[in-house]
This record gives sequence, structure tokens and C-alpha cells, in this order.
Amino acid sequence: MTKRYLGNIITQNPTAPTDNFETTSAPGVWSIGEAFTYAKAGLWPTAGNAAPKALFMGGEYGGGTRVNTVDTIAITTLGNATDFGDLSGIGSNGAGVSSSTRGIMYAGGQNGSNEIQYFTISTAGNSTDFGDATNTIYGNGGISNETRGISYAGQYGGGIYNRIEYITIASTGNGTNFGNDLLLYAQEREGCGNATRGIAAGGWGQSAYRDQITYITIASTGNATDFGDLGIGRRAMGAMSTDTRALFMAGYSGSYQNYCEYITIASGGQSVFFGRTLSYLANYECTSGGTRGVAAGPSKAVTGESPLSTNTIEYNTIPTLGNTSDFGDLTVSRTRIAACSNSHGGLQ
Repeated sequence: MTKRYLGNIITQNPTAPTDNFETTSAPGVWSIGEAFTYAKAGLWPTAGNAAPKALFMGGEYGGGTRVNTVDTIAITTLGNATDFGDLSGIGSNGAGVSSSTRGIMYAGGQNGSNEIQYFTISTAGNSTDFGDATNTIYGNGGISNETRGISYAGQYGGGIYNRIEYITIASTGNGTNFGNDLLLYAQEREGCGNATRGIAAGGWGQSAYRDQITYITIASTGNATDFGDLGIGRRAMGAMSTDTRALFMAGYSGSYQNYCEYITIASGGQSVFFGRTLSYLANYECTSGGTRGVAAGPSKAVTGESPLSTNTIEYNTIPTLGNTSDFGDLTVSRTRIAACSNSHGGLQ
């Protein structure tokens, strides 16, 4: 649309910005009022709003061989991941949490660990020790906002762990008790949320694939509260979110799934069908940046349901229903990774 200014001296065709990241352009001539309107909508490019970047931390392949590799991608583009650095300790099956500046691997490992490690997301390099979890855990879900990182449930030794704990991301130190999940017996529950509310869903326990969705208020402490149910009970899903919508992807329910469903974070209720992943997948780790969610390193169903580690990265537009699309590849094929990003709200 042609814009005309005072005295018709300037005639321009401005291009509206698509987001507020510092790498986004909005060429043309804009009035202060127009720029303010876009800024209120979160769509005016602002210095300091770093472009969304994801870290994919650790993982395993084959018979459980751990990988300490950490990869990174720019979420708003397409292409293969590049090497970021290495984990200094355990390398698989932990939780990813983050702020806009720090990415954290929270516990994990084949048989559990209490190690918490962190990275400075803007600078490639190896992890640094953060502190210790309250117990030796693995298969835990991750939830975070700009202030707190939360480890949700999981396993320890041969048992199931329903404890929720948290850290303050900007400092270093050990985990602190937050409360308990409603499900006493459920492992491999996946977490995501927005700046206010954390969501956990699915899992396996008491010889059943669980469909329960629960939530917590991140800024407080206490036990989880019932939210609603998934359409398909399953474990080892991927979870991603914007500030309004949480999306749960694929997973395992006795067979590998490609089913994706979503909820509105601010309200309770049943999940709604969203779309499908490119293949039948489980152990899918996800994060998001703005409206785009990315998922990487799933195990893929092959003949006889034997799992195959992959280097797959897929993406979708969370506010828009539909199937995932190919994004690119990880540097190393693996599964059971941990994922996080520098973008809030809406993290895993």
C-alpha cells in the first residue's frame, strides 16, 4: 500500500516487520505513531532482541552410547545445525531449561545424574558446572521462564520420581524442592509453558500410558494441579509452546506415534488435534522461538518397532494448525537430547 506524507513530498512503500528481532528489517518511511503501534503488538525490530537460537544438548545413539555434542540453529531460518561445544559431564536424557542468555542441561544420563550444566547461549563453547539436582534423576521434563528453570518428575535408580524442583537461572547453585506432580507413578512426562504457567503431559506408569495434563505456577511453589487430558495417552513426546499455546508431538503408546495436539495454556481442558510429524517418532525434544517451534533428534520407528536414532530437525508454526516440515539435520544422529532456546515465553 502506498503511503503519502505531509505535502505529498515523500511517497514510500514500507514493508511491515514480521517480528521484533534485531535482525528483522522494516524498510520504508514510518511515522512514530505507526512504529509505536507495531511495537505494542510485539512486531517492531528492537536492538537487543536477539534472533531466536536453539541449543540441542547431548543425546545417545545405538545401544545407549552417550553423545556430549551440543548443536545450535537459528530458529527463524532453515538449514543444518552447527557445532556449539560439548557437555562436560553426562550427555543424555536430561531436561533443557533456559533464559534469554543461559541454556541449561538439568541432570540426565543412562542411569541418572545430579549434574546441572550451563552455557552462555550467545557464545559457543563447552558447558560450565552450575550445581547439583536434589537427587540422581533422568527422563525429567524441563520448564522455564526468564527467571526459573524447573525439572519435572522423571526416574531415579529403578523407581519413578514425581518430585518437582527448581533453580534460579541467573545464578549458580543446587536445585530446590518445588512440590510434587499429581501423578505418583509416571515417567517421561514432557514439559513446556509460558512466563507464568508450566505444563506437563503424558508419561508411563502403573502399566499404562498416561494422558493426564497438569500445571504449575512457575513463580510460586507447590504441587501440580490438574489441567485436562491428552487425546492419546503416551510417553516420550516432544513439547513446545508460545505464550498462549502448548503443543505435544509424537511419542510412544505401545507403538510409535505421529500425532500432534495442543492446548491453550491459560485455560484448562482437553487437547485438540493439531497435525502430524513427518514420521512415527518418540523421544522428540523441542523448543521454540516466537511462533516457530523446532524439534530434533527423535527415535524413529523401523521394522518391528525397533528404534532408530536420527539426525532429523523438523519445525512448525505453533499458532497455525498443520503438519511439521523439514528444517535440516543435526551434526550427529542421536536421540534423547535436551533442547532449549533464548526466546521467551514459550520454552521447553
